[in-house]
Amino acid sequence: MKPDAINWTPPPKDANRPPAEVRRILRLFRPYRGRLALVGLLVGASSLVSVASPFLLREILDTAIPQGRTGLLSLLALGMILTAVMNSVFGVLQTLISTTVGQRVMHDLRTAVYAQLQRMPLAFFTRTRTGEVQSRIANDIGGMQATVTSTATSLVSNLTAVIATVVAMLALDWRLTLVSLLLLPVFVWISRRVGRERKKITTRRQKQMAAMAATVTESLSVSGILLGRTMGRADSLTKGFAEESEKLVDLEVRSSMAGRWRMSTIGIVMAAMPAVIYWAAGLALQSGGPAVSIGTLVAFVSLQQGLFRPAVSLLSTGVDMQTSLALFQRIFEYLDLDVDITEPENPVRLETIRGEIRFEDVDFSYDEKSGPTLSGIDVTVPAGGSLAVVGPTGSGKSTLSHLVPRLYDVTGGRVTLDGVDVRDLDFDTLARAVGVVSQETYLFHASVADNLRFAKPDATDAEIEAAARAAQIHDHIASLPDGYDTLVGERGYRFSGGEKQRLAIARTILRDPPVLVLDEATSALDTRTEFAVQEAIDALSEGRTTITIAHRLSTVRDADQIVVLDGGRTAERGSHEELLRRDGRYAALVRRDTQLAPATS
Repeated sequence: MKPDAINWTPPPKDANRPPAEVRRILRLFRPYRGRLALVGLLVGASSLVSVASPFLLREILDTAIPQGRTGLLSLLALGMILTAVMNSVFGVLQTLISTTVGQRVMHDLRTAVYAQLQRMPLAFFTRTRTGEVQSRIANDIGGMQATVTSTATSLVSNLTAVIATVVAMLALDWRLTLVSLLLLPVFVWISRRVGRERKKITTRRQKQMAAMAATVTESLSVSGILLGRTMGRADSLTKGFAEESEKLVDLEVRSSMAGRWRMSTIGIVMAAMPAVIYWAAGLALQSGGPAVSIGTLVAFVSLQQGLFRPAVSLLSTGVDMQTSLALFQRIFEYLDLDVDITEPENPVRLETIRGEIRFEDVDFSYDEKSGPTLSGIDVTVPAGGSLAVVGPTGSGKSTLSHLVPRLYDVTGGRVTLDGVDVRDLDFDTLARAVGVVSQETYLFHASVADNLRFAKPDATDAEIEAAARAAQIHDHIASLPDGYDTLVGERGYRFSGGEKQRLAIARTILRDPPVLVLDEATSALDTRTEFAVQEAIDALSEGRTTITIAHRLSTVRDADQIVVLDGGRTAERGSHEELLRRDGRYAALVRRDTQLAPATS
């Protein structure tokens, strides 16, 4: 299931309350309400200062100049200059605070989404393209930057400015004010329609950006480049990317132009309003109505022109907020995902871990449709003992190993560590207790030392070197020009498969877990490399409870007990010698390995 296909249904709306998404967005700003209150004060002060300037202008034109009062003229002119200075200072402070708050909100959102994804079960990532996950964090949250850093402040600022300006206009002349506001309801209706249209386009645009991000992540990784070139598909991949990019171009243009003509019409009408005011004032004067002084008329037009900018900006802000709701909904979809594997309310913490593992009547299914993957598994691995799990492909071997570190939770029965259900343990205890070395070795694009320190951040250089020696990889690292400072490259492509496995083993040795899970750790290696890696594994397994998932049986002969799985059930159990004497499924697997050995050596 892709993240865009998540069955997310918003709660029913209450007609007397704002939409749930809006209330949720407002809650994001709650930790910063003190700073926002300061922004509100600055906005209010700025609006009051702004509307004072036309009144000063009216006094200049109607009193100071006609009456030749030079002192009053100088004072009024100085007042107009001061209002401009104060407006600039208020604007800078307002921008600083609102941008800081907005960036903090974006930081909170990014962190919340990342933390939520860290808690998601392994199954989520097997169903979801990595590029789509990255797109939610980068593109969707990045697309909300304007909303959370400036739109909210712009909304308050422009709304306050509009209200203050309308009040000032009414104070000057209520009749001219009515003429000016006659078309306002039509403008609001137009902006709401444009907002809904852009919201739909934005949703499609973000999905397309997620698809492109996934394509880039997959095809431009080291593995993707190797596959594309060796298959001769570089040109077709480029063509496919160009087609996806072409779709995005169309959506970007449509998003930018949606309602542009309608919004331009509003601008034309607003710009023509001064002419209408002069015309209305002239008609009133000719019809014998109350005369409007030149100062009042000029001040009113000045206020109206001042109303134009915040009014149009307010309508545009409404459109932007409706558009941003699409981005917020996509982020909230991730934040609302159910976390299947959670820490219990009162977790058990084990200070001393012996390492006994029990599978007690364990059942597991990935989902109801696929049926059971494991059924009725009963196995006990004593502390310090070793268990090997073998069987044909698809028998449930790896799934069984994933239940110990709680990468998945059982659907029936339980898995215990030292008698405690692993679902009752705190995550820290489980992480300290169980180390996993799998066939898919993952190394970060960082130095060798940093990759090893991922297991133990405070490890000393001596501890890192000792772990590398135990894993039989120190000599190779030391022979490199930069030694432990060598960058391993993306996914460790500067190292061979056997070298990467030994680095993974060294990393696990450094962590020193009492329980070790080896999930087909040598199955992808040739026989010669497998022998070298197996020596490192033997050193790692010494004194630990070890569960080995194996496809090749040469690595499990010395296990204390061997379990053969078939169809998710225990088909056989015993030591290597006991199972050979039974001449059952295990013996058949051994014969198969013996026949294949010459071909793999």
